[in-house]
Amino acid sequence: MVVTKVTEIVPIKKNRDGVILVSNTRVTLDTIIGAFNDGATAEEIAYQYPSVPLADIYSVIGYYLRQKKQVDTYLRRREKQAREIRAMNEKRFNSSEIRDRLIARARSGKR
Repeated sequence: MVVTKVTEIVPIKKNRDGVILVSNTRVTLDTIIGAFNDGATAEEIAYQYPSVPLADIYSVIGYYLRQKKQVDTYLRRREKQAREIRAMNEKRFNSSEIRDRLIARARSGKR
């Protein structure tokens, strides 16, 4: 039996902010793997994100399963960044103040 080694190019690319995108789209690796880890099939993910070809979703899932430790480290880093940005935005833009102003405006009849 002859074994042929095949090299597959995974359709992912980091943008200038360090976010990994799939298939030359704006769909992130976080999104695809998050849906997969939530129990979605590749077909369900493709239906939800039609800009990503089904074959690319399978390729990305396969990459994740082969490189789980590395990808999970990246995903944890992204989650940490998201929490930090959310906290910074909540501090900068206090939503309760906005809500209070909107209620006061509605009560006064101003638009």
